[in-house]
Amino acid sequence: MSEVTSPKIPVTVLTGYLGAGKTTLLNRILSENHGKKYAVIVNEFGEIGIDNDLIIGADEEVFEMNNGCICCTVRGDLVRIMDGLMKRKGKFDAIIVETTGLADPAPVAQTFFVDEDVQKNARLDAVVTVADAKWLSDRLKDAPEAKNQIAFADVIVLNKTDLVSKGELAEVEARIRGINPYAKLHRTERCSVALADVLDRGAFDLDRILDIEPDFLEADDHDHDHDHHHHHGHDHHHHHDHGHGLKHYHDEEMQSLALKTDKPLDPNVFMPWLQNLVQVEGQKILRSKGILAFHNDDDRYVFQGVHMMLEGNHQRKWKEGEPRESRLVFIGRELPEQAIREGFESCIVS
Repeated sequence: MSEVTSPKIPVTVLTGYLGAGKTTLLNRILSENHGKKYAVIVNEFGEIGIDNDLIIGADEEVFEMNNGCICCTVRGDLVRIMDGLMKRKGKFDAIIVETTGLADPAPVAQTFFVDEDVQKNARLDAVVTVADAKWLSDRLKDAPEAKNQIAFADVIVLNKTDLVSKGELAEVEARIRGINPYAKLHRTERCSVALADVLDRGAFDLDRILDIEPDFLEADDHDHDHDHHHHHGHDHHHHHDHGHGLKHYHDEEMQSLALKTDKPLDPNVFMPWLQNLVQVEGQKILRSKGILAFHNDDDRYVFQGVHMMLEGNHQRKWKEGEPRESRLVFIGRELPEQAIREGFESCIVS
């Protein structure tokens, strides 16, 4: 066959609490002159308040914008909408799926693990959470969904930073890091983040799990600022006290667990252990990912999961001189940390 299979369209799941600024970001995607063709799937047009001057052609659920992007509503079934988009003439550079303010992003993400038609044509690219610097701390106290959205995120856009003091900003960041130390964090006002920092991140791409975030599993002790190149010189190591009582939050309910070993793992023990772990504890495990060095195996094995769903495969040869380490991360609620650590230890070839 001479026909080249077209690359899968990247899909960004955009989540965030009502009023955090998702709409601002969506409007930029739908109106800016970025030269790309994006499709945005929203729950309600009303919520976005799209400027009618920007709309050129509309049928009842798909609106075309004058910058070439289109916007459509999820009436019912995400899979059906995705299918319709794939069949339209002219391919999209990316699809953005907005979840309602209260929603948990996991079910949307799971669609891309489960539905075969969607999987053939689209790939989950990243979960982006827009958070409001001023109100996030309150939301984290009273809304479990807000915590889910932070825990699940690959990219966090911490918006409205102009409305809080430096101390408050440091505190809200420490809270975010207590829940999810691995996401890329961008501080913004009016969501002015480069679209390239939000779209096409490849966070779910097994080949790129570590290219993008080389320090994705930096430390077990959270001493490192996992993201200091984004912090514009506020080098803010959590264990320092900047004189305004900044403490590092360990969220009681949500935590991340990093495991690593430089000894080879036995695949015949590890695989059943991991499968069983996500079967039993899957409700508690929001995200998992890892890179594994198996005994007598020259290829790196990479996996990632959302709740009970796992995908993984041999990715490439270990490079000359590359340390053969296995590294895993779990992010979730009330994880049975001790049991996970012991289970992992038991997979090491003695």
